[in-house]
Amino acid sequence: MLLASSSLPTSAWHSHMLSHRPPAMTPLHVALAALVVFSFSLHTAAPCSTATATGDTLAAGRTLAAGDKLVSRNGKFALGFFRFRQSTAGNSTGGTTTTTVSSRGWYLGIWFNKIPVCTTVWIANRKRPIAESELNTTQLRISRDGNLVIVSLNTTTESKLWSTQVVNTTDSVSALLNSTGNLVLVPATPSSNGAPPPPLWQSFDYPTDVGLPTAKIGRNKLTGFNRSFVSKKSLIDPGPGSYSIDVGIDGAMRLTSRSSPPVVYWSWPAGRLAQLVQALDGLMDSDPRTKDLLKPTFRDDEDEVYFSYTITNDSAAVFVPIDISGQLKLNVWSKDKESWETVYAQPSDFCIAHGVCGPSTVCNGNSAPSLFCDCLETFSRKSPRDWELGDRTGGCARNTPLDCVPSSNGSKTGSTDVFHPISRVKLPFNPQTIEDATTPSNCEQACLNDCSCTAYSYSSSKCSVWHGELLDVSLDDGIAITGQDVLYLRLAARDFQSLEKNKKNKRKPRAIIAASIVSFGLLALILLLVVWRKRSKWFNVPLHDTRGSGGIIAFRYIDLVRATKNFSERLGGGGFGTVFKGVLSESTTIAVKRLDGARQGEKQFRAEVSSIGLIQHINLVKLIGFCCEGDKRLLVYEHMSNGSLDAHLFQSNAIILNWSTRYQIALGVARGLYYLHQSCRECIIHCDIKPENILLDASFAPKIADFGMAAFIGRDFSRVMTTFRGTAGYLAPEWLSGVAITPKVDVYSFGHQQAS
Repeated sequence: MLLASSSLPTSAWHSHMLSHRPPAMTPLHVALAALVVFSFSLHTAAPCSTATATGDTLAAGRTLAAGDKLVSRNGKFALGFFRFRQSTAGNSTGGTTTTTVSSRGWYLGIWFNKIPVCTTVWIANRKRPIAESELNTTQLRISRDGNLVIVSLNTTTESKLWSTQVVNTTDSVSALLNSTGNLVLVPATPSSNGAPPPPLWQSFDYPTDVGLPTAKIGRNKLTGFNRSFVSKKSLIDPGPGSYSIDVGIDGAMRLTSRSSPPVVYWSWPAGRLAQLVQALDGLMDSDPRTKDLLKPTFRDDEDEVYFSYTITNDSAAVFVPIDISGQLKLNVWSKDKESWETVYAQPSDFCIAHGVCGPSTVCNGNSAPSLFCDCLETFSRKSPRDWELGDRTGGCARNTPLDCVPSSNGSKTGSTDVFHPISRVKLPFNPQTIEDATTPSNCEQACLNDCSCTAYSYSSSKCSVWHGELLDVSLDDGIAITGQDVLYLRLAARDFQSLEKNKKNKRKPRAIIAASIVSFGLLALILLLVVWRKRSKWFNVPLHDTRGSGGIIAFRYIDLVRATKNFSERLGGGGFGTVFKGVLSESTTIAVKRLDGARQGEKQFRAEVSSIGLIQHINLVKLIGFCCEGDKRLLVYEHMSNGSLDAHLFQSNAIILNWSTRYQIALGVARGLYYLHQSCRECIIHCDIKPENILLDASFAPKIADFGMAAFIGRDFSRVMTTFRGTAGYLAPEWLSGVAITPKVDVYSFGHQQAS
């Protein structure tokens, strides 16, 4: 029931990448900064119940009431009546206060009996809570037709609140809470051969939101019976929530938003599920908390298809829930910390789950688990209390209604609304295209003329609009995005003016400081230009217009055409562009990479300029300059006369490298990676270390090249990236599991390269 993948929710992409997955050999001691929660907030810091234990069996004729509980033979699980309680923070005149909020009713459920925090694993009556006034007259018992039922008694009638609904004809049955946490309804008399009778009903067949060891998630192919998990609504409401996980008729494992219509936001295709277990084995063995503890299993035959898992230490507490935010998690109890630790979560990015923050919100997948949702500007939370209790799906509402009067006679719609640009976001779910809006102004006007239109975006000559509430707006995790990736949010003029006023007020206190900095910067720039003019060896070269960031040269496109003789001598190519040989006017040999594809090429271009363009190291290829004219993106490097390492390793006619040279190459690449990871101001992860990206100069000194997939991360946390990066065959298991990314992905690829 544990899932692994890249952060992308596309099934085809997952299956393709997994088919090329290298063996999971490298330990993934990854600090899951956004996922590991040492004080696990989904559970209240108190036992579920202090009721008296009455054994592990409920026989016919006996009842279980409030104040009683069944306890499994090993003492690990308990069954009884309880209510959810959750502490929430509040503000008062004296400071911050803590308030305990309780569920609106009572429930019959199973929980971890020895864990000091209330952690439920199954709820019988999740759709029908027991009112406080009913509690003293409510009991669990076996009915005359052999079903396990919750009934509420009064002086004249008996109300059935819940039932197992087994077709049976006798009450000669008993209910047993076994040591795995499975509540089973079994015949009271043993079978003729002395073996335990098969259960008539079991809670493992009707899970709520949690999978325990030995429980299954999957489908019976003969009967169509499907075991699936459905998340809770909130921390105090176990009713069916917004997300589910199941195995579909097509055999695919999928996480689904239970919206209308349903949206599958993560899936693993049929035919690849067996490989999923192999990936999970590697992940579990790599973490000291799960090494030699947990074993995932998968079965697919003519009768059924399902996932399950077992544990080797029965005293360990482990469970797999689908939580309120739509993530499937593996939680392990830490005795030292006395709290739950999330070892694994899928998807790793909170924002992938459809509608997780609700309408009119923005999601930040790199934020802390409790802070990843926020309202769009000039919007406020619809229900702050629901947000505190983990249910953010209600989202946010406008502070001021829009001003738009629909036209009744076909004339122009009247509106004073304005559009506020929001950059660096992933655009909302379900856009609609306006075919005849061929310019940004036409697109804006088309949205303004429609009172139901709440936002628009104009990108790649396409006008996209959104009607009604906006879902799935999230911060873009890319290195850079083009100026076209802007969402224009419709606001009431009053809110827009307030927004602009707040921005101006924030800027005023900084004006004097900014002016001083600018003045000092201009003076420093003039001095630097004087020094540079005297010392730069490139100053008199007529192949450039100006200097770019970090002192690299901004070339004109026509000059690079001349230098490469109209791109006539091809040196190589890859997924993002082609490399050509060129010569500058003073006979300096260069390598010119011409990036392909307007959007993807732009990202690779900016990634390289912002990474390798700002640093220098003997084992990193030197970026001499770039060209950025119209839609043309080119990068100019120093030329490496001995080409790339892969040519010497894999081509039959290549020069065979002796062991001394190979050792020096390995050492040089390691030095280059160490510099990127440890010595730069910001840690740079290359993300695509492979022989093709190791270039060799005239003396076979290695230089790391191709920074088109590079990512910057801070030194105090690992990063969760939703954009898949790297090359099949050299991918670290982190990319396949969707966990946070650290510099170790480069180390893994480097080690795999050395094995080549």
